[in-house]
Amino acid sequence: MADRREFRFGWGATWLDLLATTGQTFGAHPVERLDSVARLADWLARTELTPARPPTERDLDRACRLRETLRTLALATVRGTAPAPEAVDELAEFLHRHPDRVRLDLADRLRRQPPASTTEALARIAHQAADQLTGPARHALSICAEHDCQAVFADPVGRRRWCPAPSCASRGRVRALRARRAAAAD
Repeated sequence: MADRREFRFGWGATWLDLLATTGQTFGAHPVERLDSVARLADWLARTELTPARPPTERDLDRACRLRETLRTLALATVRGTAPAPEAVDELAEFLHRHPDRVRLDLADRLRRQPPASTTEALARIAHQAADQLTGPARHALSICAEHDCQAVFADPVGRRRWCPAPSCASRGRVRALRARRAAAAD
């Protein structure tokens, strides 16, 4: 069970990594990886978004709500369907209330100043998602073919069938092999 709770990165953008904080989202046994304030703090640290003030329970709720709003919008975008108006309104309100002010620091490399709060960190993620979902980069998004996963990930080449989670590709390949064997036996 511990392995299932490990954070998954490498989905193509920080906002897509946020969506990956759940696993098998549409299955019988979804996995919640942001199940505590400490886990949220850990995830923010791993994405280089550690806020000056530590996250709170309210921040955890806000992060999970933003994640599900972005998931709804991402699935609609990739499928080419009209997004749920409530999700559009919620993201628009969040973006309006939490602008993403860019302040840069120069140390050993160019860096953005750390976010002052978890809400500011989430605003950076929300703005990144809005940019990708509304611009030409939306065409590089794909949905995992596994029915219980349906994770959204960046696939600029357009050749991947499964998300970066190894279990999805394994299950899909095994299913395809069994189908080929059954077809050959007939």
